[in-house]
Amino acid sequence: MKKELLMGTALVSTLGAASVAEAVTASMSGNHQTGVEFDSPTSGTDTNAQVNDNNFTVSLSETTDGGMTISSSFKVMDENTKEDYDAGFTLAFTDGSKLDVLNAGNASGSHAVSIPGSAGAEGVTVTSTNSAPTGLDFMTGSTALGIEYHTAADFFADGLSLSVSASTDSGAAAVPTYRTDSHYAIGATYVTDLGDSAVTIGGGWSGTEGSKTGATAITNDTGGIHLGVSAVTGDLTVAVGFADGDTTAGDKNGNEVAGEVVKAGIKYVTGDLTFNVGVASGSSKDGAIGTAGTTEDSKDVTSASISYAVAAGVTAILGYTDVDSGDEGVNDTTDGSAWYIGANMSF
Repeated sequence: MKKELLMGTALVSTLGAASVAEAVTASMSGNHQTGVEFDSPTSGTDTNAQVNDNNFTVSLSETTDGGMTISSSFKVMDENTKEDYDAGFTLAFTDGSKLDVLNAGNASGSHAVSIPGSAGAEGVTVTSTNSAPTGLDFMTGSTALGIEYHTAADFFADGLSLSVSASTDSGAAAVPTYRTDSHYAIGATYVTDLGDSAVTIGGGWSGTEGSKTGATAITNDTGGIHLGVSAVTGDLTVAVGFADGDTTAGDKNGNEVAGEVVKAGIKYVTGDLTFNVGVASGSSKDGAIGTAGTTEDSKDVTSASISYAVAAGVTAILGYTDVDSGDEGVNDTTDGSAWYIGANMSF
């Protein structure tokens, strides 16, 4: 309870540091994407289905008399009316730095380099217990009671920005399922020119502590490192990344997972056309809490897409993804490939 009171006091005192204008500025944005997905599993019958991805976001902000901007937002997602009301507050200061308060996230994940891949909404289903990761930020756990501080650009050196984050638990009693109690993380991005190319280097480290009832303790708490590099030369973007760490989030049975992933991708823009190609190779070993895994899960993903800007805010998309996977050292017969054709309208 003491930790929660301290967090609440910090939030109230910060928001009350300067008088705020009477009206809050609101803006709206979102997208409507719809199309058809064609699935071809390695073993089974081909299927097709309409796929929708709809998002509507309301952003709220206001600036104090002292020049600090306070902002928050909420989102309604997809045709099933899923809501995301978990956003906290962001305090943007006059020196260019900012502080996220409540559901702030993990500073390591904030600096994961974006790796090009298919822009389509196609997906390939694999065995549910396959825990192999395909994202660079798979081990960046945090809790709702957290803060993340972002420095201004050119921190200590031209092109360098840094973030640090921390979170704590709710004070509730431990449960049989492993739960993250706290985390600490740091992430950094460095942007520079190398000849005709703009180069971005991003990386981060994260560590957590967790708990569960019972005598069995986790072998390794969630945490790890990632590093990525992206180079933009004219209309061409090339990026690669690597991550290694431990998590409990990648396995639907609540196991502990030790995994790693390598990703690479290329994006090329010519006129109204954008071409994306990406590959990812992830592997992991999972076991029950307190028991390190010994047999490997794997996912090898290849994806590509062509996007065409039909009009302002309207993009037609043709995407393709192929997944070759294995679960506990055995080839996965539920993997395969998928096509997607659709369009996205954004506002």
